[in-house]
Amino acid sequence: MQTVKDPEACNTMEEVRAGVDDLDRALVALLTRRQGYMEAAARIKPTAEAVRVPWRIEEVVDNVLREASKTGLSARIAEPVWRVLIEQSIQHELERWHAVQKNAVS
Repeated sequence: MQTVKDPEACNTMEEVRAGVDDLDRALVALLTRRQGYMEAAARIKPTAEAVRVPWRIEEVVDNVLREASKTGLSARIAEPVWRVLIEQSIQHELERWHAVQKNAVS
């Protein structure tokens, strides 16, 4: 098993790819946890209309862009990635909301 190096210490594409693969595993774990919060929201929200909250979408994007600027993440990467993440999260939450409602009726 190869030790993952910091980006600045990488000298080969194998090292770069190992670092990316390691980060992808960590991102999957974090996204799984985030998905859990969307599933909790689906359980808590009273209506399907409550799933999409436009002001909250913008608040999340603003928070991400502020954090990105502190850490050096390009806004050209951060904003579109988070907007897709948010939209897909909303769709997942809506599906879960309907499943929760169906189970509540059964």
